[in-house]
Amino acid sequence: MVLPFRFGVNLLTPVSRPEWIEKCRRAEGLGYDVIGVPDHLGLPAPFPALMLAADVTERPRLNTFVLNTPFYNPVLLARDVAGLDQLTGGRFELGLGAGYVRAEFEAAGMPFPSAGRRVAHLEETVTTLRRLYADPAYQPRPAQPSGPPLLVAGWGERALRLAAEYADIVAFTGASSADSGLLTLADADSTAKKTDYVRGLLGNRAGAVEFNLLVQGIAAPADREATVAYLTEHLPFGYTGALEDLPVLLVGTAAQMAEALRERRERFGFNYITVLEHNMDRFAPLIELLKGE
Repeated sequence: MVLPFRFGVNLLTPVSRPEWIEKCRRAEGLGYDVIGVPDHLGLPAPFPALMLAADVTERPRLNTFVLNTPFYNPVLLARDVAGLDQLTGGRFELGLGAGYVRAEFEAAGMPFPSAGRRVAHLEETVTTLRRLYADPAYQPRPAQPSGPPLLVAGWGERALRLAAEYADIVAFTGASSADSGLLTLADADSTAKKTDYVRGLLGNRAGAVEFNLLVQGIAAPADREATVAYLTEHLPFGYTGALEDLPVLLVGTAAQMAEALRERRERFGFNYITVLEHNMDRFAPLIELLKGE
């Protein structure tokens, strides 16, 4: 069974209030279902940016894509999440990740935990939120009864097990990461192993949990060579396949890219597609082609 397509855009560039309002309204006008803000130093602060996005749009949902969870105390985060959900009228989706860029921890004056400890903190955060929101006396009360839908991002098995147990949306990063922040894109076979692994863990939740794919690059036919040059350091070691075989890339005409997304939904289960801000306009024709499917 495949779930209907949804489309999100991650807004990355910090700008003035009027420019932010214009970007959010443009995303809504182009048909995006979700406006997301990531959590990296030097980028927009997620919670105020999403609150303003909610104020100036009517339809899109809002999400953190994704919070660097080890930066946050779980109890204090629960208050901010519930408050944002309350004040956006239940339009919020909470995206959480384990964090992966050592330099950001160092800039914040924080120790950089091991991958295992970062995932452990992510699990503590998820279970704390669930426990607090299950208490009918908890305040501020989220607009959505059990709290916002939870998106958990990951690629390693421990993070994916956590996502399979708790998340409403599993976000597959589609790339392995180094402490430096360098991403190495995954090929189709590696991606299939990850999605099959999660599907096997979901059990009777398999038909209800969304699979998200963050598209890292979009290239029209004329852009192929420039895209290869740009992505060289991010390709798997010794990779000789076609760009079209890397699930986080879309290459070709709009019709070809739309068909590729249909195939990736069928093969991997990716129904919820997110693009980066610089590709917001370039991706928009695909929304028209896939709307309602």
